[in-house]
Amino acid sequence: MARKFFVGGNWKCNGTVEEVKKIVTTLSEAEVPSEDVVEVVISPPFVFLPLVKTLLRRDFSIAAQNCWVRKGGAFTGEVSAEMLVNLGIPWVILGHSERRLLLNESNDFVADKVSYALSQGLKVIACVGETLEQRESGSAMAVVAAQTKAIAEQVMHWSNFVLAYEPVWAIGTGKVATPAQAQEVHFELRKWLHVNVGAEVAASTRIIYGGSVNGANCKELAAQPDVDGFLVGGASLKPEFIDIIKSATVKTTAKSE
Repeated sequence: MARKFFVGGNWKCNGTVEEVKKIVTTLSEAEVPSEDVVEVVISPPFVFLPLVKTLLRRDFSIAAQNCWVRKGGAFTGEVSAEMLVNLGIPWVILGHSERRLLLNESNDFVADKVSYALSQGLKVIACVGETLEQRESGSAMAVVAAQTKAIAEQVMHWSNFVLAYEPVWAIGTGKVATPAQAQEVHFELRKWLHVNVGAEVAASTRIIYGGSVNGANCKELAAQPDVDGFLVGGASLKPEFIDIIKSATVKTTAKSE
């Protein structure tokens, strides 16, 4: 089963109205591969979701960067999955390492969030990844497998789910997992899904890479057989994001050869 290349742009906690309009204009004017080749999802901060949704080109989609673990109510500062659905926001990013590390979101809490968001009709980009200490101690795959296991135990339908491998040591540091390192973990994650969930889910689930992806390294990373796209941080705020989207053609070229 062919897996459509996926490129997400995570703006994190950045932007003003003027900057957002400028970024969206750059995206609107860009020539990129068709929707048949690549799925592009832009994730601005909550306050800009309606603005970006109004201005964004129709062939790109939009994601929130987080949502609450259950139905709305007396949870000051949180945004519920129902609110995102009501706004017409189709995607949400959950389990990003910054939330796991800075806000102490546990594997089980992330899994509960994923389960609830999916139950409300949202599509989910779920993030997993190890710290530098965990990689250097040789426990990277054990950590990533435990994070994935918690999520997988709560996912009933996998068609609205994308798994993002983001090594914490490579996020915003300029350090990038080598193509071989990225492929190794993506291969092991797909193997884990095959053994623990099923062959069809393993074959069809998109596993994307995040961690200092930029215009210079995206093609080599995209060429790896188990890398199905990217979740891009800092570079998604820059014109080079267009080059990252265009790296999807590496897959179509490989298929035609």
